[in-house]
Amino acid sequence: MKIILAPMDGITDFHVRHILTAIGGIDLCITEFLRVTQSVFPKRVFYKNCPEINPEYGLGGSTASGVPVYIQLLGCDADFMALNAARAVSLGAKGIDLNFGCPAKTVNGHGGGAVLLKSPQTLYHIVHAVRQALPAAIPLSVKMRLGYADSLMLLENAQAVQDAGADFLTVHARTRMDGYRPPAKWHALNPLHEMLTIPLIVNGEIWSVEDYFQCREISRCQDIMLGRGVYAFPALARQIKHQLLQKTTIALKPQVYFPWAQVQGMLALFYQDLLLKQEVQSKHIAGRLKLWLKWLMATYDPAAEIFTQVKQLKDPQLLMQVIHQAVDKKFL
Repeated sequence: MKIILAPMDGITDFHVRHILTAIGGIDLCITEFLRVTQSVFPKRVFYKNCPEINPEYGLGGSTASGVPVYIQLLGCDADFMALNAARAVSLGAKGIDLNFGCPAKTVNGHGGGAVLLKSPQTLYHIVHAVRQALPAAIPLSVKMRLGYADSLMLLENAQAVQDAGADFLTVHARTRMDGYRPPAKWHALNPLHEMLTIPLIVNGEIWSVEDYFQCREISRCQDIMLGRGVYAFPALARQIKHQLLQKTTIALKPQVYFPWAQVQGMLALFYQDLLLKQEVQSKHIAGRLKLWLKWLMATYDPAAEIFTQVKQLKDPQLLMQVIHQAVDKKFL
């Protein structure tokens, strides 16, 4: 059973990958997308997007915890997608992921992301071009949605991705028009099992261990991709793996399994990572910390209390002082 960390634009950067894979349970990371036009990115762009491949870090294309990282590309020009994929791999990328799921209007308006789900032939052309440009041993994955306005072309799109040579397929169980509105339509993946021979991964609305088991039953997918759920509960991947090992669906509450004290330590490590790597300007660090607090508010009461105290703070050190002083009163 595999758990993949979802590539969330503006969120799942090097620092977040470092922290979440250190907590455990994650088997693969995918970078935020690089938007391909009619050019090949210089080395520095690939290194900024995926520092794990930068020789200066000495990570060999994986996180510090040894979890491999794939570089995600987004675009509609098959030739330049292929050229950039080959370039990424020549620099040390462990694999390539293609984004056919981004719902952003700007991206779709330029022919990228979920709008490509209107044309299975175009999907095939892009995936095939990239596959041909990569060494056989380098994995190629695809992430897409159920469709653009509806899921009528889901089977055709999935078949095109498989026929073109993708090694596995992740499906966000919503259409582009659904956006991120719940519920995720896990049941819509069922027909794919009868057709595909490559692994199928489900993504969308998995916030807890209970959600995982329900999703597995409904979608019939063992493997999952976690997005917002793992930011709200950072040990979600690890707890899912723990429950599978124990062969039980009865799980501790997140606040018990990964208590607030450990969350505080995680945020401190995140702050130190941002500070030491000097890739994020000091004035932006407070914003990054507040963003993660927003996600944590879904699971941890102290996060909500802290956020009301630090909304106006711009000094990251003062913000961290407030975080360290916060106590989970429920467990006193």
